[in-house]
Amino acid sequence: MPIDWVRLELDVTAFDAARFEPYVRRCRDAGLHLTTLAELGDTPRHRRALYDLNKECSADIPERGEFHTYDEYVSRRLEVPSFDPHGVVLALDGDTWCGLAASSDHRARGFVVNEMTGVRAGHRGRGLSIAMKILGIGFAVRCGVPRVRTVHHPANHAAIEMNRRLGYVDATWD
Repeated sequence: MPIDWVRLELDVTAFDAARFEPYVRRCRDAGLHLTTLAELGDTPRHRRALYDLNKECSADIPERGEFHTYDEYVSRRLEVPSFDPHGVVLALDGDTWCGLAASSDHRARGFVVNEMTGVRAGHRGRGLSIAMKILGIGFAVRCGVPRVRTVHHPANHAAIEMNRRLGYVDATWD
């Protein structure tokens, strides 16, 4: 039976980032560093760390199935025209990569896609997902697009609720 994916879209032009700034402050006050892959450096070592983090966090997605191999991940997610290391927001706890919000650039089509947001289990409950998503929405502003899109499995209630809290609404598109 096919999955009826939940498609959500955010109107970037109506988004009030200041309303969610306390999440970013709380993370920084807790000693967590929010950055991007561009700021850290898009290096082979950092790409491997990103892969490991994405693989671990993706295990929580309902019916996700087996994750890509590293080579598949690089060819399908990083070595594509829509990849921009500025769109990969990371949360670091010291040297530990504890969260990511990866967005891809589809500005020619008028939007950015939030591909994946995830936080390692030991770092959940601190508002990291929202803080990283806020910075990811900033990436959409940088790209000059009016919309951010994301897709979720219907059983991924926490992710759907978080996006709705940010202002994402149900959407349809081809």
